[in-house]
Amino acid sequence: MTIERTDPPLTGSERELLTTFLDFHRATLATKCQELTGDQLRCQADPPSTLSLLGLLRHLAEVERQWFRRVLAAEPAHFLWGADGDFQAAFRDASAADPALALAVWHAECQSSRDLTAAAASLDVTGRNSRGEEFSLRWILIHMIEEYARHNGHADLLREHLDGTTGE
Repeated sequence: MTIERTDPPLTGSERELLTTFLDFHRATLATKCQELTGDQLRCQADPPSTLSLLGLLRHLAEVERQWFRRVLAAEPAHFLWGADGDFQAAFRDASAADPALALAVWHAECQSSRDLTAAAASLDVTGRNSRGEEFSLRWILIHMIEEYARHNGHADLLREHLDGTTGE
């Protein structure tokens, strides 16, 4: 599968810049995972750490679901990989997880997030988390860019460890 990773534009509306930067980071993670075997995707960074590329895919699927479905859209979406609020289950249980399923779920959550973002009237639309805190779509998009950027740094190191591949 060829990953289309398009550089964000240098100018544009705030919404266009935020969404294209987020998609750039999503594509970066997909690039780090492409052409690897299931065992390579499951390979942990440095046990006892449970960090793996497969864990990152699972974690980010859960994070997408959290911020866009649960918070922004107020959907009662179940947790994907563990008990309510256990975001570490995505990493902890990745050693026995199905990479194809994780990738499909991640793609589906990313598309759902894109759809919910496109349907929002503005970046000022808000949603609430389970503690009642209010977040704007703008904040969510910025947070997701930060989340992916941080984890893509982890993915860089994991991929280099696996096969020496480096780069954005």
